[in-house]
Amino acid sequence: MDYAAALLDQTHAFGELFRAGDPDLAIPTCPEWNLNQLFRHFGRGNRWSAQIVADQMDGPLDPRAVLDGKPPAETAAAIDWLNDGAQRVLDAVAETGPNTPVWTFLGPRPASWWVRRRLHEATVHRADAALAHGGEFTLEPELAADGISELLDLMPAVVARNADAVPLAEGQSVHLHATDDGLGPTGEWTISRPAGTDTVCWSHEHGKATVALRGGARDLFLVATRRVGLADTDIAVFGDAEVWRTWVEHTAF
Repeated sequence: MDYAAALLDQTHAFGELFRAGDPDLAIPTCPEWNLNQLFRHFGRGNRWSAQIVADQMDGPLDPRAVLDGKPPAETAAAIDWLNDGAQRVLDAVAETGPNTPVWTFLGPRPASWWVRRRLHEATVHRADAALAHGGEFTLEPELAADGISELLDLMPAVVARNADAVPLAEGQSVHLHATDDGLGPTGEWTISRPAGTDTVCWSHEHGKATVALRGGARDLFLVATRRVGLADTDIAVFGDAEVWRTWVEHTAF
């Protein structure tokens, strides 16, 4: 997958939703935020990560120290600011070197890690904006599937942050199965908590689990990121649905 091109495309699409919307529109999936606040959060986040990469930082950057971190007041200029921020991420990675270690909340990772992270920040916040508009949210199955994998890669940080509420009990497991054509093994995920550990792990293996969800990759992406509930999709659930509810409750990112 071309993460760089996808980041630019998703950012552009998000900007067009902002252009068409009311800045004061409430975002139900991001409580207490409106569209303008969501826009600023995502746009500043790109510049934040670009600055981390460009400066080859070994620790987090205070968001208040982000250069040009506030969008212009005029809509067209603000959208240019948004798109420029995504390009800054790509430029910073190219100039620093994609394999150069930089800070991330998972520990040091190659600079290119931030391109994929910002891409899926774009997909999920575009979903926030589209759902708030009441419009349809579409996402290519390959991109949705990669978004699920990327979310699961972040679970060590999520579990560490919520150390008193591990999302799976010992021996429990979750299986997700995307029904879209062409995904192959990348459309299946088995998540488990090995006995005797406080961690969760995942693989693209097919197998039985305590609870299994089967449906389109887009729908699986939306429920995994807590953007819609199962009842609002055509996903079929097999096994102990309470295990899934517990997982969702404790995996907010």
